[in-house]
Amino acid sequence: MSTGVVTVGHPASWWGQFQEVSERFDAATAAEGLSDAITPKIASPLLRREAEIAAEVVVRHLNKPASEELAERATKGTERLVATVERLNERSTGDAGTTEAYALVHALQGRFAEAAAEIEPVVGTQALMKVFVHALRLEQFDSALALRLLRAGQRPEMAVRSGLAVGKYGWWPTWLLKVVTERAIAGTLDAETITALDQCAYADLSPAQARIAKRLLAGDEQLVDSSAHRLENLGETSAAEKLRQRDLTSVALAARLITE
Repeated sequence: MSTGVVTVGHPASWWGQFQEVSERFDAATAAEGLSDAITPKIASPLLRREAEIAAEVVVRHLNKPASEELAERATKGTERLVATVERLNERSTGDAGTTEAYALVHALQGRFAEAAAEIEPVVGTQALMKVFVHALRLEQFDSALALRLLRAGQRPEMAVRSGLAVGKYGWWPTWLLKVVTERAIAGTLDAETITALDQCAYADLSPAQARIAKRLLAGDEQLVDSSAHRLENLGETSAAEKLRQRDLTSVALAARLITE
């Protein structure tokens, strides 16, 4: 029976992309989330307690970085955790959870990507993805879509960009959101597509026009050809040529004209 834990993980460079795609990446959120995921996996009660103490004070410091007192306590707490790990290793007490504790030390010292890469086989990919997406602290962001894309194998950069696009244009009609989601999952959501979809949204298409636009966006060759002919007959030769060349920005106009 599957446990839902992924044993084949990602390198630290993959996890590091999350910090690269968001200037608002929150260290306190990342540290707290990783601590919550890692600490329960530490077998030794003594080591687990040291981990909890260290994580608590570090997170408090990250939330109040100007506090010298908290900074000093955070450093001492982390050092004490490291000392406990090393002492248990020297005693060779078996599986005390020192691997997990070392991963937590990485997180508490700000090496979040390294911590995630090290602990991923233990806690699973999805739990870590949620931590990192939450730490992005992005506004107008569809985190559910981003997580879905990450699970589908997309790179953090692509997943975050798609989440931002859908979050920003949440007012789009349902059929357009479905199109953008499908494109995002397929990895074909680019700037041109977003512009074209935005124009369709602003065009306030009727249900019949929306169906035409969706087929044109999907590249229905027969419909593209007939639509281009109709546009030419209406004097829209430039739009007709763009449509034949698969210029998506002409879709909204084509959909409006051919159904009027």
